Amino acid sequence: QVQLVESGGGLVQAGGSLRLSCAASGRTFSSYVMGWFRQALGKEREFVAAISRSGGSTHYADSVKGRFTISRDNAKNTMYLQMNSLKPEDTAVYYCAASRWVALTTTVNEYHYWGQGTQVTVSS
Repeated sequence: QVQLVESGGGLVQAGGSLRLSCAASGRTFSSYVMGWFRQALGKEREFVAAISRSGGSTHYADSVKGRFTISRDNAKNTMYLQMNSLKPEDTAVYYCAASRWVALTTTVNEYHYWGQGTQVTVSS
């Protein structure tokens, strides 16, 4: 089992940047595919980005491609999400998640462990 804790959320103006972190503890961090998801008020949880176990492969939702960058540091048991050019529609609670699947996955149900979430609010 792995425990996940997100940090780095906050309030930012449109066009600004934030960097989210996800600290993992428990079983070997590098054995998990990792992902970021978000959930806006009244909406379903949606995929944002995913990264392979080694960090060599990434995948992004079209809505964030070119603005967000996912990365991980297996030596520090930490994953990151650098968010640039933020828009009001990026406002949501952001969750990090770990999957036991070998391949990258964008499906909520294929992630087995979740953090508690961190709020990101982008003002116009």
